[in-house]
Amino acid sequence: MLNKIRSKFNELYKTEGSVYTSPGRINLIGEHTDYNGGFVFPGAIDKGMIAEIKLNGTDKIRAYALDLNESAEFGFNEEDAPKASWARYIFGVCREIIKRGGSIKGFDTVFAGDVPLGAGMSSSAALESTYAFALNDMLSLGIDKFELAKIGQSTEHNYVGVKCGIMDQFASVFGKKGSLMLLDCRSLEYKYYPFDPKGYKLVLLDSVVKHELASSAYNKRRESCENVAKAIRKNHPEVEFLRDASMEMLNEVKNEVSAEDYMRAEYVIEEVARVMDVCAALEKGDYETVGEKMYGTHHGMSKLYEVSCEELDFLNDIAKKCGVTGSRVMGGGFGGCTINLVKEEKYDAFVKEAFSAYKEKFGHEPKLYDVVISDGARKLC
Repeated sequence: MLNKIRSKFNELYKTEGSVYTSPGRINLIGEHTDYNGGFVFPGAIDKGMIAEIKLNGTDKIRAYALDLNESAEFGFNEEDAPKASWARYIFGVCREIIKRGGSIKGFDTVFAGDVPLGAGMSSSAALESTYAFALNDMLSLGIDKFELAKIGQSTEHNYVGVKCGIMDQFASVFGKKGSLMLLDCRSLEYKYYPFDPKGYKLVLLDSVVKHELASSAYNKRRESCENVAKAIRKNHPEVEFLRDASMEMLNEVKNEVSAEDYMRAEYVIEEVARVMDVCAALEKGDYETVGEKMYGTHHGMSKLYEVSCEELDFLNDIAKKCGVTGSRVMGGGFGGCTINLVKEEKYDAFVKEAFSAYKEKFGHEPKLYDVVISDGARKLC
């Protein structure tokens, strides 16, 4: 991929630039907790975005998406916003840097990636982090890592229309090889946890169902959570987010919120607790408890938060049938992958059964990704 990017860059611009990369991410547990002020447990992976970039001495950005064979040219002002959705990520990063007082100069770029689109590994955050990190480095802007992650998040909010939390961008910027990260999404305190489960494999099964996080479904769930937090806050002023609430507090307002909002909040409160249980289990090397909590997350996302789908539930059921230690839908939902913690001796049989049964049921096979925990945003050359 790197050679193709460099070759295309030279073909288009007759010069060479600097190359930067940022990874996609997995999340072991803690889904839809980030925008509720809770905890998440992500790790960067060995799949991401790579971009070659060079300042061009103009006030324009000339960008080429190698995977799509599409180009775009645009300026830095709000009225210059490009129509192509992929170009809006780059434009949004530039605008968010400008809003923070940074000075952006025109540049040429070619990018490509190997993060599967729509699989829940956050290709969008990888793209945002690549350009935020690169521009900060090339232009010596002095932006710290947390602000780089916030620039990516603000790009999603203001230029893509997804009111996401900070997890995806944080993982892409702060990733560390061989470690997962516990992030407190309210205080932004974080801790690295070495993750090398001896005797287990961490694998993703892609349902090959594309999700649309920009759809109203994602934002509607966030609204549900905010509605319930507001209702609880009347009796408990200290509750800023659902992360601060208990099931007792939720039940106090059961008759004041809709049944749907109640279910969404129930899932979030239980999920925050599961994340902390997994932290304690990992410190003991207790992967059976980790797996049990993963199954609990899937049940909650499927039945309470309702962001699973038939294909993902089917893959989760196969995992249970094959004795997989832990399995759940990963990412925002509405398609994408299941993440599976599998004992090595059960790996081959699980994969064989998953591929066979899934194809029989849905007419095509899932895709398999073995996960390697990797480093975050960096300059390659």
